[in-house]
Amino acid sequence: MNPFSLASKTAVVTGAGSGIGKAIATRFVAQGATVGIFDLEIGNSKAVAAELNAAAKAHGKAGVAKGYACDVSDKASVNSAFDKFASDHGGRINILVNNAGISAVGNIEQATGEEMDRLFRVNIKGIFHCGQAAVRHMKASGSGGSIVNLASIASLVGLKDRFAYGMTKGAVLAMTQSIATDYLEENIRCNCVCPGRVHTPFVDGYLQKHFAGREKEQFEILSKWQPMGRMGQPDEVAALVLYLAADESSFVTGAAYAIDGGRSGCAL
Repeated sequence: MNPFSLASKTAVVTGAGSGIGKAIATRFVAQGATVGIFDLEIGNSKAVAAELNAAAKAHGKAGVAKGYACDVSDKASVNSAFDKFASDHGGRINILVNNAGISAVGNIEQATGEEMDRLFRVNIKGIFHCGQAAVRHMKASGSGGSIVNLASIASLVGLKDRFAYGMTKGAVLAMTQSIATDYLEENIRCNCVCPGRVHTPFVDGYLQKHFAGREKEQFEILSKWQPMGRMGQPDEVAALVLYLAADESSFVTGAAYAIDGGRSGCAL
């Protein structure tokens, strides 16, 4: 048997154009899934899909990717993209990974109403819109499904200067548990993954913007914030998401998995 096989499964991954989302999509295609690369820009979605398809073909993998444009903050855009994906692939959506999200830095005094609204639209309403669309299709197919939400260590512990961001990720945890509870009888599972600092293009851009000329020094500081002394890698998060999406985790729902180099669990 092929462990963690996603053969015959269809999966939507939001924010799959780069970073953790792209790593998740790559893992899914390698495991045989038909994957919707959902991103704001259709050009980027299609480029990533083409890259993953070429890699799958070169390595003899059966999975396939296709790009779709989707603004998770806009309900009409979400419904259109999900309906198109389902229509393209036999009316089925077996897996949803809610990865799309944005960040913000600052405490309650520094946060603005505009910033709170922006994070709410993407990080909270985005999961609401996509989760609602996925549940609709999962129920219609009658075969259940798995939803994996990308939360954060900020869902589990307080982080300095992450007031607005932490607010949204706390909501992700609560939404995860609500969906898991409400759809037990429909065999729809819902779990969330709570990463610490992960080395993505976002981190590099943040360092260039705020620590020009001191990027290496600040990178080391951010890395050592985790007890293991380094940042996570996107593929490490993707491996955990694969477990939660695959049938091997069929007895897991409503759970929150920290993947943070020991930050939330080691008393140092």
